[in-house]
Amino acid sequence: MKVYFSQKSDTLCPVEEDFSAPSLQESIKETRRALDIAYAGFDNAVEFDLIDSYIYEINALQRRYKHLTELAASEGTSGQENLCEHSPIRTLISHVFG
Repeated sequence: MKVYFSQKSDTLCPVEEDFSAPSLQESIKETRRALDIAYAGFDNAVEFDLIDSYIYEINALQRRYKHLTELAASEGTSGQENLCEHSPIRTLISHVFG
């Protein structure tokens, strides 16, 4: 039986990671992307427990997005779209649960 070993280079460069806090604009973009993913998951969910989890996730992300956009507005940062108060999920919930 032959055993092969790989040789590692002695000139490995250390990778420096950026652990600084993301900017407000980056947080807004990440939250918007997470909202889009959650909406897509909700659209494809068929089990009741999974649907409930997406409803909670979407509501939490909407509140986070609203908070971040309010922070951006208070800092004078413009150019971000506002979160629609009457989102499709809220309409669906109010229709189903009365």
